[in-house]
Formats: sequence, structure tokens, C-alpha cells
Amino acid sequence: MLTLLRRFRRAKDGLAAIEFAMLAPVMVALFLGSIELCDALNCQQKVTGMASTAADLIAQETTISNTDMSNVFSAVNSIVYPYPAGSIQIVISSLTYKTATTGTVAWSSAQNATARTVTSVVTVPTGVISSGGSVILAEVTYPYTSPVSDYITGTINMSQMFYARPRRSATVARTN
Repeated sequence: MLTLLRRFRRAKDGLAAIEFAMLAPVMVALFLGSIELCDALNCQQKVTGMASTAADLIAQETTISNTDMSNVFSAVNSIVYPYPAGSIQIVISSLTYKTATTGTVAWSSAQNATARTVTSVVTVPTGVISSGGSVILAEVTYPYTSPVSDYITGTINMSQMFYARPRRSATVARTN
């Protein structure tokens, strides 16, 4: 029996195959995890781009109509490609100065979400809105679902807020 154990300990045949079989699942998990992480980071970058684009497009105008708002929503939805755009929640609001850290909602429009209530108060970071001025607030929420969500995780809501000051007037008016 002891000779059998000694012979087994000295045997080197098939050692690489056994080591590979033990390490392969870990290597595959790391590989798929890195691909998934890159995909999620790419989606988050697109959400940031959607929020900044929405605020920027509105801030370039002096007056926004329903048609203009519909066009902005369409443009923002196209940014998320190749991810599905059907469930993107977008809220675009114009905030007028109330205090250094708050603004009052002058108007708000939304897609797949609830618009902010007119005259409600919104807290903003210090220095974003100046006395007598206004700011455009774009809020985007995207429910990211991983291609391998059945095995790793479920849906993750990626959200981004972006502020932009109007460029051509003190405020951006909204017409219906």
C-alpha cells in the first residue's frame, strides 16, 4: 500500500490537465465578468451623455414648443443605441432662482416618467443658479439589464442629473 502511495506522489502525467480543469472555471468567470463590467460602464457613459445632451439642447433655445420637446426626446433616445430605448425615463425642467441652493420649477416635461410639479422647489448645488437667472435640469434614468442577468444580477437603474444654463436668454420659455 505504501509503495502505491509513493508511486502516485511521483507521477507527473496529466498534472497540467488537472490544474487546467481546476483553474478554467475561475478564468472563464473573470473573463465574462470583465466583459460585463465594460458593458455596464459603457451604458453608464451613454446615460451621462443623454442627460448632458438633453439639457444642452434645451439650453440653446429661447422658447421650447411641444414639437421641439418631442424632437429632443427622440434625439436623446437615439444616444442609447445599441441598448433598448423603450424604458428610458427623462425629465427636463426649467428652474428659476429662489435662493442660492434652491430653484422653483417654471415648467417640466417628461417621457416615461412624471414631470416635476410647476412651482415646486428643487435643491441645486451651490453656484449652479444665479440670482435672477434660471437653469435647465435634465434627469435621465435607464434600467440596465445585463445580457447575463439571469446568472449575475437583475436590473440596475442608472441615473444621471445634468444642469445647463440658458445661453441666449435669462430663461427658456415653454409654449404648448
